[in-house]
Amino acid sequence: MYEQIARNRNKTFLLMSLFFVLIVALGYALAVYYHDWAILVIALAVSLMGNWVSYWWGDRAILGLSGAKLLDHDQDLQQRQIYHLVENLCITAGTPVPAVYIINDPAPNAFAVGRNPKHASIALTTGLIEKLDKAELEGVIAHELSHVCNYDILLATVVITLLGLVVMVSDWTLRSRWYGSGNRDRNNQGADWLAIIGLVLIVLSPILARLIYFAISRKREYLADASGALLTRYPEGLARALRKISSDKNKLRVASRATAGLYVVNPFNKTGEVISELFSTHPPIAKRIEALNNMNV
Repeated sequence: MYEQIARNRNKTFLLMSLFFVLIVALGYALAVYYHDWAILVIALAVSLMGNWVSYWWGDRAILGLSGAKLLDHDQDLQQRQIYHLVENLCITAGTPVPAVYIINDPAPNAFAVGRNPKHASIALTTGLIEKLDKAELEGVIAHELSHVCNYDILLATVVITLLGLVVMVSDWTLRSRWYGSGNRDRNNQGADWLAIIGLVLIVLSPILARLIYFAISRKREYLADASGALLTRYPEGLARALRKISSDKNKLRVASRATAGLYVVNPFNKTGEVISELFSTHPPIAKRIEALNNMNV
């Protein structure tokens, strides 16, 4: 577990560094292209602000975009029971109790975000709470708590936030390339080459960011499944939950392609169709269930 935590922290630092270099490189290419060094200054500001926002505010942005509302354990009996499930599992795991959020959506699913166990949040859909029994619900919550303890949440939160920012910046720079093409010096071949490099980065940056995120997501799910099963001492609970979630016909309305890798089951490929491993955010459900069934706890 400590090795996984160290790897996740190192990967987070690396991704934040890559984001900084990518945005600054785009800014430099465009600044030379348009003969306007203010663009480079803006790129530096965007890269620094993007890293700051992704680390400190990324979880709040994701929860807000997902329509998650803080659980009210003082007034609602069902939500109080959910909070007690989370609290008991946290006591067993020896980790602080995260903030618990509810997403009003009939599709069963869940995710965790944050930067560390002291600043973590778990979001559960109403469909998950209504359709799973206690053992299955405990399995899913334990899975998400494993993401918290392993610092998967830090890596995932930063990646998703930076991915969104990369797409936004790439779109803006691509638009500015076409709208402002008349302002450049067409005889400046050096600027043309830098512009070509910049345009290549603009096109490839969101693709590369997604591929990095997909690679991270697949590997971490197996570990979270195993760690969650060890926490509850009942792998069958999580295995049954995965079957129910993957077979449910409701579509998760609040999910997007950027956030799909956060959820315990990919909301866009729940049934496990055969698709390219390169573009899959989760391992196949059948393989995850098989691994859980082969565990001896």
